[in-house]
Amino acid sequence: MSDLVKGGDVAAARNGAEAPNGVEPPPSKAAKPSWRKAFGFRNVGVVYVWIAIIILFSIWAPDTFPTWDTVRTVLNQNAIAGLMALALIVPLSAQIFDLSVGNAMGLCNVIVAWLLVEQGTPMGLAILLTLAAGVLIGLINATIVIGARIDSFIGTLATGSLMAAVTSILSNDQSIIGPQLGGSFGDIATTSVQGIAVPVFLMLIVAISVWYLLKYTVTGRRIYATGFNQDGARLTGIKTGKVRYGSLIVSGAVAGVAGVLLCSQVSSGSPEIGPPYLLDAFAAAFLGATQFGGRFNAWGTVIAVLLLGTGKTGLVLVNAPVWAPSMFSGVVLLLALILTNVEQTMEARSWISAKFKRGSGDNGAPGDGTPAELKA
Repeated sequence: MSDLVKGGDVAAARNGAEAPNGVEPPPSKAAKPSWRKAFGFRNVGVVYVWIAIIILFSIWAPDTFPTWDTVRTVLNQNAIAGLMALALIVPLSAQIFDLSVGNAMGLCNVIVAWLLVEQGTPMGLAILLTLAAGVLIGLINATIVIGARIDSFIGTLATGSLMAAVTSILSNDQSIIGPQLGGSFGDIATTSVQGIAVPVFLMLIVAISVWYLLKYTVTGRRIYATGFNQDGARLTGIKTGKVRYGSLIVSGAVAGVAGVLLCSQVSSGSPEIGPPYLLDAFAAAFLGATQFGGRFNAWGTVIAVLLLGTGKTGLVLVNAPVWAPSMFSGVVLLLALILTNVEQTMEARSWISAKFKRGSGDNGAPGDGTPAELKA
């Protein structure tokens, strides 16, 4: 995991703050992206796997898979999963693992249903209170992990258990249903444009926001720098505690949005609906992190979510066994990681070979195979 968090983030760390000696390294041709590198498997391999899956199922189920209905199904059914995966991107970039995000979404799902059905709260106020609850969840996680200096694995696992308990108390371990969850509230997630539902557009808005934050803002560079080397980032003047604190608040807020949308989509508040999203969210985040520079990013995550959704939809259309979707998710993730590591190994060998070839030329003794850098 640490390699994924740290990979490719040297530039981000340097952009987050000046180098200690105040000297920037000179640019080199090797650092410039080439067409081969830009379209290599290491950079956009998930796209190639996605295309291969589409071709496979188009041949396997030519009458049902390559249709606009399938496209709508993949997008609409995976928008919530995309939001959950995007909720993890900012904290993961800061090297924080939020294991409570599934329970957080489940709690927000039950809270909005409880407010509407049990308390008779007006729809607008119920949604605002639920979103505030998501932010509060992020604040609690941040206080425990950052303020109390508890490891994020343990801290968020503990808070997730507490959220599951609160969810059970509010719902009495029963799904909350009622006419209040239909009508205008139900229209929030079911309203569509050309068959594409509102949650898909909200997922894209969140993806654009996360992408812009991490790629084009000073805060984003500081987040990457903190994830790459927290101690080094702190020494350069970055307030790593605030950066990590804020990342967990973002995670809680997005989980709150996902909880409201899920309740609107299924017209119920279920105490067990949130936790199953956790594994797929982490799988998509880490699969996306193998692409577009080898660090956590929004667009790699969105593509990974759609890839997994495409495969699962295809398996349903070909009447695959019930265990097939779970196996598919695991196989695709492992295959992508293995192929990426193979390409990294091949690139490393090519680099070493080039070094030795240069060493046997003008700067080294003929035929001794020693790189010039080692002879200096």
